[in-house]
Amino acid sequence: MDPQNVIFLDGVTVELGGHAIFNDVSFSVEKGEFVAILGPNGAGKTTLFKLLLGLLKPTKGDIRVLGAIPHRGDSNIGYAPQHRVLETELALRARDVVGFGLDGNKWGIGFGTSKRDKMIEAVLKEVDAYQFANVPVGHLSGGEQQRLLIAQALITDPQILLLDEPLSNLDISHAQEIISLLTEIAKHRCVTIMLISHDINPLLPAAHRVLYLARGHSAMGTPDEVVTSATLSKLYGAKVEVVRSGGHVFVAGAEI
Repeated sequence: MDPQNVIFLDGVTVELGGHAIFNDVSFSVEKGEFVAILGPNGAGKTTLFKLLLGLLKPTKGDIRVLGAIPHRGDSNIGYAPQHRVLETELALRARDVVGFGLDGNKWGIGFGTSKRDKMIEAVLKEVDAYQFANVPVGHLSGGEQQRLLIAQALITDPQILLLDEPLSNLDISHAQEIISLLTEIAKHRCVTIMLISHDINPLLPAAHRVLYLARGHSAMGTPDEVVTSATLSKLYGAKVEVVRSGGHVFVAGAEI
């Protein structure tokens, strides 16, 4: 395995309920890469994150994260799950949500209140959310709540950031703001980012490579290499047409 690879899968097969989610999937991700993960519902995008987080073991094959077998509670991995906009009645403050990133791995036990507060405030500033640190989270917009989830994932200073559909429920403007924020974080921290999305277009300026999952198989490469009629038709086992126009990518005949 190349020492530059922070994530490495070799011949990974995952079978759940007699159904193969992955079938002999292999790929690697280098330090500092920004990888967009695409594919239809049920293709295994969230399953992949469970494998990397040590929440699920492969039926066959080898997985290494930062050179080791994945295990639960690894503070080197920051994870922001898919979320829905929270109810306005929820009184939990923004800073409390971010603090859960420390509590999840029981980091908070070793920190006094002052040091803990400083860590929370620093990461809130990094994601441009400090101004609403004490606002009830249910009063925040979807984009503001997403910034909190990113801050929560960053607070343990991870080397890898896994983001499950952070652009869902966001309009184009706010989606672009989140992508710009993540691009700056990746550059500043040299953190590896893997981001699940149903739309490649907001990610085109940011993603170094695309991992496309479909029918148990995968294709990985630059957006121009992967999001093509030939590659997607092969993955889906059916004709898929990819059209590029005005700097955007349109896919017909397949669910992304």
